[in-house]
Amino acid sequence: MMADRKHGAPAPPTDTTVRSADWDSKDLSGEQHRRVAFVDVDLTEAVSRGAEFFECTFRNCRFNASTHEESGFINCTFTRTSFFDATFSRCKFVGSMFDGSTYDLMKVSGGDWSFVGLPGADLRNATFADVRMREADLAGARFAGAKLRGVDLSGAWLSKADLSRCDLRGSDLTSLDPVTCEIAGAIIDPVQAITIAANLGLSVRE
Repeated sequence: MMADRKHGAPAPPTDTTVRSADWDSKDLSGEQHRRVAFVDVDLTEAVSRGAEFFECTFRNCRFNASTHEESGFINCTFTRTSFFDATFSRCKFVGSMFDGSTYDLMKVSGGDWSFVGLPGADLRNATFADVRMREADLAGARFAGAKLRGVDLSGAWLSKADLSRCDLRGSDLTSLDPVTCEIAGAIIDPVQAITIAANLGLSVRE
């Protein structure tokens, strides 16, 4: 599934293109890129701190084993991009959309991923901790066995998402409808159990 941008807005246009560049192990710290199309760019083991990518497009790119801290990928589009073993710490991906990408061993800690589009994404081997993902499009996403610890999922679209065996402790599950999601074997805390019971229409009393 391809994510629809908020209010049906099209992907931002790009003004320049970087094609087939070898940015393997490149330090991108402090760099700023606006409305750039990155096509077939190798960012394997690249590092960034405080970098900013605004309304950029990444097609057939590789972020494998790269490390990013306090960097922003705002309203960007990622198509057929690999995030194998990539690490994002306190980064912002607000409004970014993902399609046909892979996320094996990707680790996300802190930061703001609100309004992102990850419908149908295979995130079974990804880890999210203390991340804001408000109103994210996670419809049909596959989180079976993944870790979503302390994630703010308020207002997130979780229809047909597979959360089976997922570690959800500390996450906001107010938007989770147990009837439309697969949650068998998921790990939750007592507060979340009450939330899920309420979402099922049960009356929880002492």
